[in-house]
Order: sequence, then structure tokens, then C-alpha cells
Amino acid sequence: MTVAIILLLLIVLLLTGMPLAFAMGVTTTVYLYVTGIDAGMLAQRMTASIDSFLILAIPFFYLAGELMNACRLTERIINMSRALVGHIHGGLAQVNIFASMIFSGMSGSATADTTALGSVLIPAMKKEGYPAPFSAAVTVASALVGPMIPPSVALVIYGTLANVSIGRLLIAGVIPGVVIIASQMIFTYFIARKRGYPRYERASLREVGKSISQGGPALLFPVIIVGGILLGVFSPTEAAAVAVLYGLVLGLLYRHMNLKQLGKVLVDVGLGSCRILLIVAASAAFSWVMVRENVPQSIGDAISTISSEPLIVLGIILIVLILVGLFMVASSAEIVLTPILVPVVMQFGIDPVHFGVLMVFTLIIGGATPPVGILMFIAQDIAKISHAQMVRAMIPFYIPLFAAVVLLAVFPQITLFLPNFIFGS
Repeated sequence: MTVAIILLLLIVLLLTGMPLAFAMGVTTTVYLYVTGIDAGMLAQRMTASIDSFLILAIPFFYLAGELMNACRLTERIINMSRALVGHIHGGLAQVNIFASMIFSGMSGSATADTTALGSVLIPAMKKEGYPAPFSAAVTVASALVGPMIPPSVALVIYGTLANVSIGRLLIAGVIPGVVIIASQMIFTYFIARKRGYPRYERASLREVGKSISQGGPALLFPVIIVGGILLGVFSPTEAAAVAVLYGLVLGLLYRHMNLKQLGKVLVDVGLGSCRILLIVAASAAFSWVMVRENVPQSIGDAISTISSEPLIVLGIILIVLILVGLFMVASSAEIVLTPILVPVVMQFGIDPVHFGVLMVFTLIIGGATPPVGILMFIAQDIAKISHAQMVRAMIPFYIPLFAAVVLLAVFPQITLFLPNFIFGS
């Protein structure tokens, strides 16, 4: 009964428009008052959750991504993608998808990917004869790879909350990210052939080499992060700091950044990091309440009445996550649900690294689905189409997206191969 009241209070507060961090803080405070526990427990749990060297990776990765965006590498990435995959059926649509994979290695954000690449590629695709809704849908679907390939703030947050190795998580996202992109490129290939969309002539080796040399700095960004972690040169947090230094160096070399722009980036990152860390801190206190009331155990017991088969359990949880993603922003849902669901999946022998990658991707799909679907609103605004047109154009792209979810769920070694090979199982 206590848990039901607490959860109902949280839902009511969120429906009134109260920010998530404050809603969880108020809910936890009410619980402490009702149960007679010292209110100082709230402050203790909040401060302990963010008093960590590992959690410094969040603002550092956030800052590194913003610095790379400020370096204006978008055009270089697009030119390189065009030389590599522009000759495949679908031409510029394939470039859009492939460029998202490279850009995700800079920003780690689906929103940044949609905004930066969409603002350039959606008008370009329309100019080449692609329907505006299709152009927007390709941009949104491919941008979902953003949080999968390092650097990924979403995976860092998950690792912090779930007490899972951040290094393993960052490495684990690489192959799934490639699988997600490959599924979309294959799907787009068949659509393009059926609809007769244009493609470019195959680039010469010289053109490919030139485009790679120009876009090389973007490729080096995730290589520095992943390579440094793999070689044991630095920890994930130190990798994030090195990534910031790399972004600053590029900004100076390309002369795309001045002190005013740097100041704006620092302020934006500072405010954004504070919002994220405040939610993480409040979530730690709220999750303590849930654990104290045996909520994870109760969820596990309820699921076990249906099945104790790990794959079926994982399928049930993923369906719940998809439904949650329809109505809740992915980052907020991740922070609230991670401390609750990780103990549940571990009860059934599901690897928390595998689950983390699946959870992040499944929730981020919510950014491409109504009614929340923030990525859809960004793309439709760029493409100048209605929301109804955007939704209709997205429907076919759910096929490769959910196919990727099923593939990653059924074959966990796709996710676990690299971290197990490098760090040991």
C-alpha cells in the first residue's frame, strides 16, 4: 500500500508539470516522513550517488560532444559518407544513415545528430527529389544510433546507476551501433530500388582518400576514446577529459571557435550537466525507497509467475520499456527505471551490460514515436511537414528498428563479444 501511494504521488506530481528531480525528491521526503526515517537520509543518498570519480565522465563527454559540434565537422562527415556509400541505391539517404554513425561518435546524442545532420541533409534530399517526409524519417531513424557508439552519456548514466563497468558498456555499444545502422541501410536499399530514388556514381580511390583525410578528425574522436580504454591508457573518465582536450585542439586548428563561443558552450554544458546530475541524485534517493520496499523483488516474482526463461523475461521488460518510451523522455525513464530493473534482470541471469545497451536503445526509440517523439518534431520542423506526415513516414522505419532490438535481444553475444574479448567474461 505504501509503495502504491508513493508511486501515485510521483505520477500526480509529474502530471502537474513538476520537474522529475523535484518530483522524486518530494516523493522521497513524504516517504521518509510517513515511515519516521530521519529526513537527512535524503541528502545522504543524493550526495553519495554523485560523489564519484566515474560520474565526472558525464559532464566531460557532454562537453566533448559540444566542442566537436562547434568545430563544424558536419560537412566533412557528409562528404566522406558520400564518397564511401553514396553509390548504393538510395544515394543521399544512405549517406544520411552512414553519417549518423560517424556523427554519433562525436556527439553521443540522438538530438544533436538529428539537428546537425538534418539541417543539412533534409533540404539537400528534398532538392534531389526525395519526398520531404521520407527525408525526415531517414534522419530520425538513423539518429537513434547516437547514444550507442562512444561517447555515450546514456550508457555512462546507466553504468553509474547500475554499478556496472562503464568501460565495458562503452565498448559493448559499438557492434550493436553498427548492426542498427546496417539494418537501416539494407532496408533503405530495398525502398530506394522500389521507388527509383537516385544514387551517385562510385567515387574513385583518390576521392575516397581525400574525403577520409578531411573527415579523419571526426573518425579519430571515438577511436581515441575506445582505443585509450582498450589499451589501458586511461579510464572512461580520463578518456572523456582527453576527448575534451581533443575538441579544444580541433577548435583552435580550424579556427571555428572563439572565447565567446567557448563561454557559451561551457555555460550550456554546465547547466545541462547540473540538470542531469540533479536527476541522478534524486533518483538514487527514490530508488533506495523502492529497494527498501522490495519493489524489484516483487517485480521479479510477478514476472516469474509468467516465465522464468531469461529471453521471455527480457522480452516482457523490453515491451514495457517501449511503452514507457512512448510517454516519457528516454533520459528520465532510464534514470528512474535502471535501479529498479537491473536487480530484476540479474535475478534471471541476464547480463547487466547486455541489458544496459538494450535498455538505452529501446528507450531512445521513444524519441521517434508519438506522442512525445522529440526527434520527430525537430525533423518535421526542418522538413516543413505536418506531424501526421512525419508519423506516416516513420511507420516503415520501425521495421528495421525493432528488428535490431529483437536481434540484439536474441543474440546477446552481439553486444557482449567485444567487452568479453577485451576485458574477459
